[in-house]
Amino acid sequence: MSAPQGIAILGATGSVGKSTLDLIKRHPDRFRAVALTAFRSSDALLSLCLQHKPRVAVLAGHAEDAGIRRAFRQAGCTSELLFGAEALEGVAQARDADMVMAAIVGAAGLASTLAAARAGKRVLLANKEALVMAGALFMRAVADSGATLLPIDSEHNAVFQCMPQEGANGARRATDSIRRILLTASGGPFRTTALDRLATVTPDEACAHPKWVMGRKISVDSATMMNKGLEVIEARWLFDIDPAKIEVVVHPQSIVHSLIEYRDGSVIAQLSNPDMRVPIAHALAFPERIESGVSALDLGALGQLTFEPPDLARFPCLSLARRALAAGGTAPALLNAANEVAVDAFLDGRLPFTAIPGVIAAVLDAVAVGPADSLERLLDADAKARARARADIAAVLERAA
Repeated sequence: MSAPQGIAILGATGSVGKSTLDLIKRHPDRFRAVALTAFRSSDALLSLCLQHKPRVAVLAGHAEDAGIRRAFRQAGCTSELLFGAEALEGVAQARDADMVMAAIVGAAGLASTLAAARAGKRVLLANKEALVMAGALFMRAVADSGATLLPIDSEHNAVFQCMPQEGANGARRATDSIRRILLTASGGPFRTTALDRLATVTPDEACAHPKWVMGRKISVDSATMMNKGLEVIEARWLFDIDPAKIEVVVHPQSIVHSLIEYRDGSVIAQLSNPDMRVPIAHALAFPERIESGVSALDLGALGQLTFEPPDLARFPCLSLARRALAAGGTAPALLNAANEVAVDAFLDGRLPFTAIPGVIAAVLDAVAVGPADSLERLLDADAKARARARADIAAVLERAA
């Protein structure tokens, strides 16, 4: 029997990281965690290290900290503890990491995910922002290094499963036979909320997703449907397909995770209960199938599956994402940065929910779009967008005072 495959989990303390560790625990003969990372959650990272005993642990958002190092040592942790963004990129390229789970949320995960791709790793991509911000650059790195790219977002993993299996890399496969890709969206917690009520919704209400258990930032993106806009951009690069062929449909039950309509009229869909262990298990073992621990789907108990078009008046962020994708260059990076700043302000209670799309639109209007041909240009665009978004939010708060 061959040795277990080593997995580096970037963002181990988040929901995707924890689901990945659950699957590793279920299949210790196949997989082992060789590196676990977190941003600043040292206690949570220590707890995971004591359970899973990785070779190395990284706190990417901390400078060297003697107190944290002492706490790890006193707790009996045998993992090598490293600090900072450079260490994060290091474990993404480490020799014993056969696979890299890229599960850091937002732009913060771009550099390490790109490092894994450049190192030729099998990259399990849960960080959609890597393709949103740096689509052409990232896919070129995958092609140049011979990396394998497997999508973890439930929608993109579903599309991957519905495509003809012509190889391990899902980036480019028979897209000329596809009439359209349909990405499903739950509609979030405010799908039927009265529009005049949205201005006063709270962060806790926005994070109360009806179907999925997710982090707070991603939950707000679901409530605004920006997550689906980002997924449209991601799908364009991941499957090398004309954006006009990518559509969004609201499916409140979150059972059908995406569909492909082929030019012969056939429609193929992937269905499962809403649990991230399904796409993670698929990517970990691909092209094999393994037990995920997810309960079987009972269609009789469900009764019905419903679909409806997205209400663009209710979800303007979806149109903003389409606008950024059409503009190209650094525009998607500007979109993502502005959204992250606006969502943070909403979660902090400084910005109304309905002001999020206005901040994003203002940034797209104000910040010049440039070529997205290097990581440095993308990070510069990200910084400019964040500065402009913060200024716009300050102006909103000043007017409200």
